[in-house]
Amino acid sequence: MSNEQRLAHEILEKLGGKENIYGLAHCMTRLRITPINSANVNLAELKQIDGVMGVVEEETLQIILGPGIVTKVANEMENLTGVLAKSLDVQEEDELNPLEQLAQRTKSDLKQKNATPFKLFLRKIASIFIPLIPAIVASGLIAGITNIIIRSGANPEATFVQILDLIGWGLFGYLAVFVGINTAKEFGGSPALGGAAGIILINPGLANIELFGEALVPGRGGLVGVMLAGVFIAWLEKRIRKVVPSSVDIIITPTLSLLITGFATLLILQPVGGFISDLITKGLLGVLDIGGVLAGLVLAGTFLPLVVTGLHQGLTPVHMELINSIGDDPLLPILAMGGAGQVGAAFAIYLKTKNQKLRKVIKGGLPVGILGIGEPLIFGVTLPLGRPFLTACLGAAVGGAFQAFFKIATIAIGVSGIPLVFLVHTHQIVLYLLGLLIAYIFGFIFTYSFGFKEDMAKDI
Repeated sequence: MSNEQRLAHEILEKLGGKENIYGLAHCMTRLRITPINSANVNLAELKQIDGVMGVVEEETLQIILGPGIVTKVANEMENLTGVLAKSLDVQEEDELNPLEQLAQRTKSDLKQKNATPFKLFLRKIASIFIPLIPAIVASGLIAGITNIIIRSGANPEATFVQILDLIGWGLFGYLAVFVGINTAKEFGGSPALGGAAGIILINPGLANIELFGEALVPGRGGLVGVMLAGVFIAWLEKRIRKVVPSSVDIIITPTLSLLITGFATLLILQPVGGFISDLITKGLLGVLDIGGVLAGLVLAGTFLPLVVTGLHQGLTPVHMELINSIGDDPLLPILAMGGAGQVGAAFAIYLKTKNQKLRKVIKGGLPVGILGIGEPLIFGVTLPLGRPFLTACLGAAVGGAFQAFFKIATIAIGVSGIPLVFLVHTHQIVLYLLGLLIAYIFGFIFTYSFGFKEDMAKDI
C-alpha cells in the first residue's frame, strides 16, 4: 500500500467512514471535506495521523497535507467513497437540492456568526482567485524566466523566446475573463455571463468609443471593475429570471442581463472600478513611500495570520492592480518574507528538538517551504507549537523591512520563496535573495533563542 493510499484510508476512518462524506475537494495544499455529520469526525485522532500537517475548521473541514500529495490522496479518497474529488475551493451550492442548500447555509452561518464583515469579504475574494492560482503561478514563472532570458542577451525576436513570451503572458491578457467567470459563479450567476462581462472591460474596441467627450480606455478599472461587473450581472440575472416566463428564459434572461450590464459597466462600474483601483494602488504606494522600512516590517510581520485563515488569496487583485498601474509589484516581495521566517524557525526547531515525529514533519515541510508553499510548516510545526509562530513572524518582519528599504518589486505574481527570484526585476535578484536569507536567519535566531522549548513538542 502506497503512502497516499494509507493516508486516504486512515483519514477516511477518522472522518467516520465513507458514509459520512458528502463533499470532497482539494486546493493546492488542503483536502477539503464536507461531512454529513460533524459529530462522527474524530478531530483529535485525525490530527495525529502521520502525514497530516494540520486541520482547519471552516465552511469545510480542511486537512493540510501539502502540495502534490494532496491531489493523490484526494483521488484515493474518490476511489474509496465514490464522491467526486473536485479541484476547487468550495462545494458548488447550485448542485445541491433546496433542503441540502439550506443545511449547508445553516452550517456555514453558524461557523461564521462571529466573523467580521472584512473577513467575509476577503473570503469571497479568495474564493474567486483560488481556482486560478495554479495557472497564475505557472504563467508568472514562465514570464519571469522569459524576462531573465531576454535580459541575459537573448534576441527577443527569436522564435523560441517569442513562444515563451506568448505562453507566459497569455493568461494575464485574458485574466479578466476568468475572474468574471468565477465572480458570477461565486455570487450565484451564470459563469459564462460573468466571462462576457469581463470581456467588455478589456475589449480593444473600447478605444474607439467616446463617452462624454472622452475616449474609453481598455482595461480601465482592472480586476476590481471586472468583479463589480461580475457581481452585477449575477445579481441582475437572478432578478430578471424571477419575472421572465420559463418558456423564453433561455433567450430573454441572458440577453437582457448582458445588455444592461454592458451599459452599466461602461457608464458606472468601470469608472467606479477605476476609482477604487487608484485608491488601492496609490494608498499602498503611499504607505510604502511614507512608512518605508517600518511599513515593510509591519506588513511582512502580520502576513502569516492572514495565511492561516486562507484569506491571503484575497490580495491577488491588489497585486494585479499594482502591476497594471505602475508596471510592477513592490508588495509581493515584502509579503513573501512571511514564508521565509517560517523556514528559519523550522530549521531552528529541527536542530533543537529531539522529537522524531516533529523532525519528520519539518523534513517534509521544509523543501516546499523553501519553494514558497508555507502551509505545511505553519499548520504542521509553528502554529501548533505556539511561540515559534510568533518568532517566525518576527523573522519575516526583518526580511520585509529589508525588501521595503531597497524597493524590491516583481513583474508578475507567483509563489514566494526561491521561485520568486524569476519574477523580481533582474537587477534586484541578488538583493531579493539577500532579503530572503535575512528572513531565514532572523527567523532561526529568534526561534532558537527564545521561541522553542522541548516541552512544547510533547503533544505533537
